[in-house]
Amino acid sequence: MKDFAALYAALDQSTRTTVKLAALESYFRSAPDADRLWCAALFSGRRPRRAITTTRLRDWAAERAGLPLWLFEDSYAVVGDLAETIALVLPAPATRHDQGLAGWMACLRGLSGADEATRKAQILAAWDGMAPLERLVFNKLLTGGFRVGVSRRLMTRALAAATERDEVEIAHRLMGDWTPETTTWAALIDTHDPADSLSRPYPFCLAYGLEGVPEALGAPGDWLAEWKWDGIRGQVIARGGQIFIWSRGEELITDRFPELARLRDLLPEGTVIDGEILAHDGAAPLPFAALQKRITRKSVPKSLLREAPATLMAYDLLEEAGRDLRGLPFTERRARLDALVSALPEGTPLRPSPAIPFATWDALAATRATARDHRAEGLMLKCRSGRYHAGRKKGFWWKWKLDPLTLDAVMIYAQAGHGRRANLYTDFTFAVRDGAAFVPFTRAYSGLTDAEFRQITAWVRRNTVERFGPVRQVRPEQVFEIAFEGIQASPRHKSGVALRFPRMARWRQDKPATEIDTLDTLRALLAHHG
Repeated sequence: MKDFAALYAALDQSTRTTVKLAALESYFRSAPDADRLWCAALFSGRRPRRAITTTRLRDWAAERAGLPLWLFEDSYAVVGDLAETIALVLPAPATRHDQGLAGWMACLRGLSGADEATRKAQILAAWDGMAPLERLVFNKLLTGGFRVGVSRRLMTRALAAATERDEVEIAHRLMGDWTPETTTWAALIDTHDPADSLSRPYPFCLAYGLEGVPEALGAPGDWLAEWKWDGIRGQVIARGGQIFIWSRGEELITDRFPELARLRDLLPEGTVIDGEILAHDGAAPLPFAALQKRITRKSVPKSLLREAPATLMAYDLLEEAGRDLRGLPFTERRARLDALVSALPEGTPLRPSPAIPFATWDALAATRATARDHRAEGLMLKCRSGRYHAGRKKGFWWKWKLDPLTLDAVMIYAQAGHGRRANLYTDFTFAVRDGAAFVPFTRAYSGLTDAEFRQITAWVRRNTVERFGPVRQVRPEQVFEIAFEGIQASPRHKSGVALRFPRMARWRQDKPATEIDTLDTLRALLAHHG
């Protein structure tokens, strides 16, 4: 654990990519196989679930530190991070543990089936044998809050360098539903088992947001344009007489879309298609809200299958007859995809994402302005000669999204943030007017600079009307422009609407609360864009 804690510190304390890459590569070269397997799992998003409630951890830490709970809570409010607070208040270790990362992960897994007395004893024993930095990392794993500023791609680069393997190969090996409990380092990295890779998806090709004008991309003829669909990115894999459907988050979601199971009998063996899963009525995509009802369900009732039938809007062919096509130019992959889809019978829940013809960038800009009429977020621009790369790589795929929807609202509640923003009020609730009343409709916590958050924090402290635990009600005076990607009806909200990806576009210090938007404005947006 000492070595992994040192790695965590090196990654957390530096913003330089070269430093992080070197630290990761060194760990992957020197750590035992079981530890580096867990390291790859953690940095590829395979984090363990929280093994114990934070309430219990606070109680036990305060008890072991000999602090009254109120003092521990006040310390937590200042530090802003529970794992760090516990690591700081605990007494010096009475002994020293010499267990590696894999050993401690086995300990955490064992806690889930233990009674409370056993959990407490094991956690206190772990704390008593760890230095503060090791405690910090252990606590973050314990609470499910393990986060560090390392991208999956950077981890993959380091792992490829440490094992002297091709980065593309390593990225592909890390895909799928493996966990350290279901595989070994040798099976994951060193050996090739065709059965093991039967359901394995390819690393997704991702796009950069287009900033500025598209003319900077060069000749229009070098690019293919498609709608940027508002659904669930996924890969459909037909191998071994089975169908596997993976989300971009590497979650196997086959059971959630039984309509697509028909593809098992329709797609040729060894086919992998990249596309967007949409709720589709056969004529046009349905609002994202219709699909959203299915996202969290493990099984889908017949009524929902009728209300929100799923279709795969296909836009790339990654594998054909078991052959990896990612190295081919996009135009060739797309031509093969169109030929495959055109041979499928009518009514198949798979259709090609239509290419949008355009001769000039101005003409394409005019088409982009109609994206919401097509239930799309904007356009995708794909280089016709480009390969299907893993992750983001500038110059090949661009997303040219519509400008967000906006409205002006007033802040009515504020709550402090966490971590480095624990001493700042960063989480705000906003309201629109309904006659003389203010109706809350959304929360947002991003979009301002640190300087602006400090400024608004000082204002909140001077203008608090009432307190509700950590939440402060403030005078309805500060106006913000709220940007969002979509709007939908929601009976759970007092306003009757819910926003998609709300954030603060700017602080409108030039505008009084009497001039904010109204509940009627929200309803009009819902009628037009919902």
